[in-house]
Amino acid sequence: MPVQLLKIIEGQSETPLPSHLQKENLKHLQEGCDYTNKYIQGIVTLFYPLTKLGDGTDFFKIVVQDSDNLCSQINSINVFMYGKMAEDCAKIIRHGETFIVAGFKVIKLPTEKEDARHDCHLEVSEEAGSTIYIYTKPGTTAASETASVSVAPKYVYTPLNHLKDGTVVNLYGVVKFFKPPYISKGTDYCSIVTLVDQSNVKLTCSLFSGNLDFLPKIYKVGDIVRFHRIKIREYNGQMQGITSGGFASLTFDGTVGAPVVPRTSSRVYTFMDEEQKTIEELRIWAASNISISGPATKLSGVQPMLFFDLTCQLVGKAKVDGSSFLLKVWDGTECPYPTWKVPVEAKDLEGEKVLLHQLRNLAVDILVYDNHVQLAESLKIGSFLRIYSIHATEASADNEDVSHMEFHLHGGTCYGRGIGVLPESKPRVKELKSKFLESVALTDSQNMESCSMDIDSTFGNVTDLELHLQRCQQLSVTVLTDHQDLSNTELKTITNSSAPQQYRIRAKLRTYKPQKLHQSIKLHCSKCNSLQEVPDRDDFDFILHGSAGTAPNPELHNTSWYESVTWTTQEQKQREIAIHFVKHDEMLQHPEDTLIMVEGGTKEIWKHKRFKCVIPVRSRDDLEILDLSAPFLLKGNVKYYGCKQCSTPKPMKNLSSIAAEQQPSWEPTEIAQVLGIELLQYVFVMKFTLVDETGSLNAYLFDDEKFFQIPASEILASNFLQQKMQMTMNALCPPGRKLGDLPWLECFIKSYNVRDAMKNQVCYQIFDTTVAEDVV
Repeated sequence: MPVQLLKIIEGQSETPLPSHLQKENLKHLQEGCDYTNKYIQGIVTLFYPLTKLGDGTDFFKIVVQDSDNLCSQINSINVFMYGKMAEDCAKIIRHGETFIVAGFKVIKLPTEKEDARHDCHLEVSEEAGSTIYIYTKPGTTAASETASVSVAPKYVYTPLNHLKDGTVVNLYGVVKFFKPPYISKGTDYCSIVTLVDQSNVKLTCSLFSGNLDFLPKIYKVGDIVRFHRIKIREYNGQMQGITSGGFASLTFDGTVGAPVVPRTSSRVYTFMDEEQKTIEELRIWAASNISISGPATKLSGVQPMLFFDLTCQLVGKAKVDGSSFLLKVWDGTECPYPTWKVPVEAKDLEGEKVLLHQLRNLAVDILVYDNHVQLAESLKIGSFLRIYSIHATEASADNEDVSHMEFHLHGGTCYGRGIGVLPESKPRVKELKSKFLESVALTDSQNMESCSMDIDSTFGNVTDLELHLQRCQQLSVTVLTDHQDLSNTELKTITNSSAPQQYRIRAKLRTYKPQKLHQSIKLHCSKCNSLQEVPDRDDFDFILHGSAGTAPNPELHNTSWYESVTWTTQEQKQREIAIHFVKHDEMLQHPEDTLIMVEGGTKEIWKHKRFKCVIPVRSRDDLEILDLSAPFLLKGNVKYYGCKQCSTPKPMKNLSSIAAEQQPSWEPTEIAQVLGIELLQYVFVMKFTLVDETGSLNAYLFDDEKFFQIPASEILASNFLQQKMQMTMNALCPPGRKLGDLPWLECFIKSYNVRDAMKNQVCYQIFDTTVAEDVV
C-alpha cells in the first residue's frame, strides 16, 4: 500500500520499516539524486486543504519538521503529494503525527525559500513509486493521541514599523482600506489590503490565491487581521506585503466589545490566549485613530452622484450581455427616487417570481460590469451581500420627462469596488432577515394570477440596451482623481468649443508619441516655463574630466563645517582628488546622513551612492558648483539639474546654514534654494491621440508622476520602472488591436489658447487623471 498506518506499541513500531530503506538527513537533500531507497522522517506541523490542479489531479501539501534537529537553521521542508496518494493522506493525516516518506523526488524551489525551510521540496505519488508511513497509537487517530505530540508553535508578531525588506513575518493590523477579492490578470483571485497599527505605519498587501476561500474574509474598514508568513518587500521607499508559501490569515471584527471569533476557512490554526489581548488593544486604538464609518448607506438615503456601500439581499439576477450582469437587491428600505428597471426577458431572470413581485417597490436593479460579472453569476439567490462603491446616477430616457435613479458597479477595483458575501450572523444581516419576514407577511394574500401578469409586463418589454450600456460596461484603464461631479462631453463638442474650458471625457487612445518612452522624459523650469532634454552621462563625464585638470586648493580644506580628505590617483595621468565631508555639530555623521562634495573626481563620482548626497565642485576663490550643464547634485540614482537662465549660483559655504540645522534633511529643493539654483523638474511630456464615436483630438500629457504613478525623476535609472511604463502604455494602447477593441480611458482635459504671430491655436492637456492600480 502506498499509504500505510503503523501502530506504536510501547514506544516501538508494531511493523518495522523495510530493511532496504535508509534514513536521509534533511540538510543533505539535493536535486537530481536518487532517493528510491531513502526516507525522510519528521513531524507534521502544517497541512493545507486538498485541492485539484488544472488537469483535475488531486493535490495535497504538508510541512514536515525534522524533530531531531529543531535548532538547525533548516529544520522543515514542504511535501507535495499528487493523485490518489494526496486524496488518501488528506483523509487521515493529523497535525503532530510522525510522517515518513520514501521514494520521493527532490525539486529545487524557483523562488526564495521561506524562513527555516529547505530550498527544495519533495514530490511524491504512486506513479513515482513513493510510499508514505504514518505512525499512530493503537485505536486512535486524534492528533492529541499520536505517537509524537506536537506543542503548538509560539509565533512572534512583528510591528509594522519594524518590517524589513526580504523577510517573511507574522503580523497583526487594522484594515484601513481594502479591495474585495477579484479575478487577477491570470487565474488567481487577488485582494488588496492596507493595514495600520499603533506605530501609525501603513502596510499595503497584495494577496493572491487560486482559491477564493483562502483570502482574508474582510467585511469592512476597521476589521482586524492576523497574517502568518507574509513576505515583505520594499518598493519606492515603502514596505509592501505579498503572499508567500504557507500564507494564512484570520480576520476579527474590530468593534470594541464584539466576540473574538476568527473568520477563516482553514481547518487547522492556532490561537493563543495572549492574542486575544492583542486584538482588544488594537480595537481600542482603532476606535479613536481610524475612521471606520465608511460610505455605507441605505437605499432610503441614496442621493444622485453618490458612491456608496450597500448591505443587501439578492432576490434576482440575470445576464444582460457579455460584459454586464443584473443584480436585483433590497435592504428593507425604499429608495426615495424612481429607479431604473433593467429590461430583461422573464425567462432569463432567476429568482422567485412571487417574491420579486412582493418586493417590486423595494428592490432595485444594480448593473455590474466586466471583472465583477463572473462573481455576480456565481451568487446564490437569497444570499446577503456587501457591494462596495456603487455609483448612483440620475438619468432620463429620451421619451421621458421624469428622471430616474440608476445604480452601477463599474469595472475595475479602484476605490475598493467589489462584491462580498456576508454570513448570516452579521448584525445588519439579522436586521435584514427580520424586515424580509415582515415584507413577505404583508403580501401573502395577493392574487397569484394578477401577480403573474404584472411580472410578465414588467420584464417582457426588452429593448436594445447597447446604446445605454456602451459607455458604462467597459473597464476604464484610467481613474479620475477629482471633479467627480462633471459629466462626460463628446470630443466633437469639445473641438467645436472655445477655450479655456475643462471637460471630462471617455475616449480611446489610438496612438501616442514618442513611441520610445525614454524620450518622453524632459526637464522643466517652473520659473521660465522652458523644457530641455535630459543630458546623457557622456556630457557629464566630459565636464568632470575638464574640471579634473585643476588641482584642489588646499587653503579651502578642513573648515568649521566640513572635513577634507585628499589622495592622488595611480593612473598614468595622475589626478588629485579631494572629498569634503559636511559635519553636523562639529562631528562627522553616518554615510547615509552625510552630504559630501567631490573635487577633481571623474569615475569616482559614481562610487559614492552610500552617502546621502554628492555635489561635484571645483576650487576658485571658494568651493563652487560646476557648469550647470552638468547635474549640481546626485542623490541615489537621481541627478538634479538647475536652469541656466534662471539660476544665480552661490558659493558652497551657503550650505553651512543647512548643516547647522538640528536635523539636516539635505533635500534637493532646500539645497538648490541656498545655492541660488532654480531646480529643474523631471516630467513626462507625451502627445495622446484620443478618439470616441464623434471625433478625435490630440491631448498633451505633462506630468511628473501622478498619471503613471511612477516618478519621472527615477525612471531613467531603473530598468524595472521603464518596463513598468512600457507595460502601462501597452495596456492603454495595446499594439495590433483594432480601434473597437481598445480599452476606454476616463480623463479630464483642459483647453487653452496658444498664440503666435501668425495664428491662434487651441490645445488640450490631460490633468487630474491617473492610471488604474490594477492595469499593470
